[in-house]
Amino acid sequence: MIAQSGPTTPRSDTPVGLRYALIPLHGNGIAAATVTQMLDPDSAGTARLLHPGEGVPYGAHPVLLAETTVYGAVCVEQMLRGWHTGLPRPWLVLIGDAPIRPVRAARYRFRALEGRLAGVATVPYLPVLRTVEGAAEAFEHTEVKAAAQKLRRQMEGTL
Repeated sequence: MIAQSGPTTPRSDTPVGLRYALIPLHGNGIAAATVTQMLDPDSAGTARLLHPGEGVPYGAHPVLLAETTVYGAVCVEQMLRGWHTGLPRPWLVLIGDAPIRPVRAARYRFRALEGRLAGVATVPYLPVLRTVEGAAEAFEHTEVKAAAQKLRRQMEGTL
């Protein structure tokens, strides 16, 4: 047996493992599926949606998915009220629900909750999501690819 010394470079076929455990607060729609693919563009299993009631797997960063509505802010607030202190602080990914900025009440609530979060990232309103059958088809559009790159930069810059 030959021992290898010095740093090694991981092989490209080595499994990465789950990095992001996504918790959709409004159900599993096209936006949640698309954000999952945005965070796992190579389908390597680095991001996945959790089933209702499923615990956050060890080593994964919890990510809350919410729309930029007042209802979305209330859902985030309710989730954080029951957040177990033994879990890492979750990320919040805000998904634009309209081509305008969120209303004042939603912005205020999200801002008030920032101290309880690991970070906040945004995905703009993507009208193409209304016209596609799935996340893979959404990625055929340049605006979705650009939003994915921006989201990964926002999240990976602080992890």
